[in-house]
Order: sequence, then structure tokens, then C-alpha cells
Amino acid sequence: MRITVPGTAPTVLVREPGPRIAETVHGLIDQGAVVTVLTADASPTLLDLAARRLVVIDGDADPAAYDLVLRDPLSANDARTTTSPGGSVVLVGGGPGDLGLLTVAGLDALRGADVVVTDRLVPLGALDEAPEHAEVVHVGKIPRGAFTSQEAINHLIITHARAGKRVVRFKGGDSFVFGRGGEEWAACVEAGVPVQVIPGVSSAVAVPALAGIPVTHRSLTQGFVVVTGHVAPGDPRGTVDWEWLGRSGLTLVVLMGVAALPQIAAALVHGGMDPKTPAACIEDGGMPSMRSVTATVTTIADAADQAGIHPPAVTVIGDVVTALKESP
Repeated sequence: MRITVPGTAPTVLVREPGPRIAETVHGLIDQGAVVTVLTADASPTLLDLAARRLVVIDGDADPAAYDLVLRDPLSANDARTTTSPGGSVVLVGGGPGDLGLLTVAGLDALRGADVVVTDRLVPLGALDEAPEHAEVVHVGKIPRGAFTSQEAINHLIITHARAGKRVVRFKGGDSFVFGRGGEEWAACVEAGVPVQVIPGVSSAVAVPALAGIPVTHRSLTQGFVVVTGHVAPGDPRGTVDWEWLGRSGLTLVVLMGVAALPQIAAALVHGGMDPKTPAACIEDGGMPSMRSVTATVTTIADAADQAGIHPPAVTVIGDVVTALKESP
């Protein structure tokens, strides 16, 4: 359900938030609204939105102080089920979170969906474009909070497809860049379910760009490397040669690496990286709450910590961080 808000940057108070409150909030902020949710019992999803500064939670908000007051229109999922012949799965990369960075093909897939299985870091406002009958299932992982296992997600999309539904698996960034899309593809193929992929704008390049950082720049670097920082250097589960990266001369883009930044920086410098190499950490790229800090590789972890940078965040390390002057 599409909500139209009046004016520029209106203040909106949402009452009676339901399990799909994230969709409501994203639909409002996509139109420039400043959103407050009236509740004394915030769900993990709502707490996550508040931690990312996308919404304010207020149990005593005065409705008279807001431009618009509304009841969460998605407080109940009244989606009707339908059956269509020839069920299938489409893995749609939703980009970094900005509705404008969702591809045309991805939007078309949403408009034809019977079921949308969605992560939390997609442009949730785009779900307004799904058919009225479409069922929306949230499976996004909240850091150190609720999550749906990958096995359960695989089972979910296959079950719906076998029931004849057109299933869109809506994922942040690009499905095949640390999105576990390959696992979902393999599960569909093994189950005999037709599957296709619609690439998305990867946060690995889009988020640095939105912060004014090109991952390559002539005369500075001849390439870039994208790695996950989910497993810190020295962890026996890790396979990244951090010390080699430290002397590679390539731009380093680290996804999911906020917690391990101190160990990552130490390994890079130990491998030969200049301690004065510029670095930036960008939180919530593409969202109204986006912010960043810039430092050196040896100080970026402290700078991010002092600024209160939290996931989702992208870290860029290399001379490209300071390559461009700020636009006038």
C-alpha cells in the first residue's frame, strides 16, 4: 500500500506498528519524511531501524506535533494467496538501499511476483510495487539479533515455487557478491526449480561512489579487491591473505568488517602497507542516515568507533579515498 505524504520533509507519526513496519518506514523516508513510531514495545526490527537513525521511537509522542499521523497500513498481512502455473524463482539484487538504485529489471520482477522473500537492507519502499495479492516474507538478519537460517530460506523459496508461485528473492546489493545467492541458485537447481538472476548494484562500488570515493583512479591504482571482514585475520576459518593485500597496491574494499577493523589494519600494515594510507568507513550507504569517517589505515578503527559507526558499513582503504575534492 502506497502512502503519499504532503510537503517537503514532513514529520510523520506512525501508530500501531506491525510486523512489516520496516516497509512502512522505508516507503515514508523514500518521500523525504521524518518518521517517528509511537510504541512502548518496540520489536527487534523497529529497534534496528532506530539504531540506524532511520526512525525515532517514542512511547509518549504527541500526535498534535506532527504533520501527519497514521496507523501502520501494514499492521496485518492480509495478502491473498494465488496459484499460477510454472512456479519459478528470481534472485533480484536490490542495490545498496536507495530506491533509485534498483534496476528496471528488478522492479519489473517485483511487479510480477506472487511471493517476495526479502532481506532488511533492500529498498523496502519498492515493495509497494508488488501486486496487491503478493505475500511478503521478511528473512533479513539483524546483527546480533533475529535471523532466518540459509537452509530455511532455501526451503521457503523452493516450497513456494513448487506451489506454482513466482518467487522473488529480494536481496541487498548484488545477490552474487557476498549475498549467498549462489547457494540459493544451487538449491533451486537441485530441486528442479527454474531460477534466474537479475544483477544488482553492488554496495562494494556504489557505497564508496556515494561517498565520493572512486575504487579505481588513474595513476593511483590499477585495480581493487573486495573482501569480507566477517572473519578477522588470524581466525582459523579465514582464507584471505591480508598481508599480501597490504603490499598489493590495490584498493581494498571491506564488507562486513567493522568489528574486525583493528585486526585487519594491523595485518595490512604488517604486510607492508604504508601506515599513512587513507581509509574511510561508510555506514548505511545510500540511505538518509548515511555517514562516513576518514582517517588512515592505522587510525580508522578508532575513528569509526569514536563516531559510533555500526553495520552495515563499507570500509575503503587506499589512496583513492582522498583522490577527489569535495563538490562545490
